[in-house]
Amino acid sequence: MALYSSIRPVFLSSQPPVYDFLAPSLFKISRVACSARHISTTPRRFAQSNSKDAASSPPSEAPRTPKSGAEAALKPSAPSKALTQAQRDFLSSALRVNQAGELAATLIYKAQTPVVVASHPHLRPLMKHMYDQEDGHFITFNSLLARHRVRPTAMYPLWTFAASALGWGTAIMGREAAMACTEAVETEIGTHYNEQVGVLLEMVAKMEESGEEVGEELKSLVETIRRIRDEELEHLDHAVENDAQKAVPHELLTGVIRAGCRGAIWVSERV
Repeated sequence: MALYSSIRPVFLSSQPPVYDFLAPSLFKISRVACSARHISTTPRRFAQSNSKDAASSPPSEAPRTPKSGAEAALKPSAPSKALTQAQRDFLSSALRVNQAGELAATLIYKAQTPVVVASHPHLRPLMKHMYDQEDGHFITFNSLLARHRVRPTAMYPLWTFAASALGWGTAIMGREAAMACTEAVETEIGTHYNEQVGVLLEMVAKMEESGEEVGEELKSLVETIRRIRDEELEHLDHAVENDAQKAVPHELLTGVIRAGCRGAIWVSERV
């Protein structure tokens, strides 16, 4: 079954360190399957030519003034400026911790589902829906780490074990405890993603204020994190609707899990 498919491994240990994260490439690195890509502060420009129009135009014809639309796209782009070291460090750690968080989420749901569904078969579609979304998030951040040559956290093996144990343990405690686990985890993850969006939007605003042109990939990263944040908060709503707050002891259980999530985020950003 697709629900129980194995978590996709990430073979990134051989990736070189990040030299030009979110900036134009400084080095050309060949790959067997594909080439490394970098989120740029300015969009790539592709030269446009039309040999027929050039041949048919009279030599004395004066060049036309650029207009809106396709012709406006040929105007010189706004100046770009290299990101600061602090900005590069933030973006690198953000992708690293996001990938670790989505790994944990997929493992929690994978461990919970057989136990929860065995006693509450009506929850199978919901558990599958949440798992599938988390798996999609995991694939997204795996791709971003590989594309921008960001190493995953060194705590990967520990988080793998801890997430599986948390998922199985809360499922054994009952449906309410499993949902309380989702409530706690998604509360912290949703807050964390929201903070990241705030930092990224501030970064974009400063670029625009200084007359720099913000690249499409950076804009896309903001939208991706926003979308994932909203889906995580949707999971939080599902958990509350399914009696997460009836877990005993609710405050103690969610408090411990939330503290663990905050600690894992702090470590993954740095290690």
